[in-house]
Amino acid sequence: MALTRSFKETVVRRVAADPAFGEALLAEGVNALLSGEVDVGKALLRDYINATIGFAALAEAVGTPPKSLMRMFSPSGNPAARNLFAVIEHLQRSSGVRLAVHAA
Repeated sequence: MALTRSFKETVVRRVAADPAFGEALLAEGVNALLSGEVDVGKALLRDYINATIGFAALAEAVGTPPKSLMRMFSPSGNPAARNLFAVIEHLQRSSGVRLAVHAA
């Protein structure tokens, strides 16, 4: 299902107005990936990237073409672990958020 522009704009405005929402979006995206909900995790991370750094700046930072990153986070994308973790590491660094995994 394609997202409407108004939804994307709403997420961008919300992240800009509420940094805690952006942090939660990043954390929930990574948590979804770790829980095996890969499609949900990719969608949340895609929304976070669009609302913050953008794919062009992210591509420059991680040394991967923007189109490749967009494909990685698309519903049919299958990101390699090395690329996925490079993206997550950069998103943490650029946002100042440090995520940690704890055994439950």
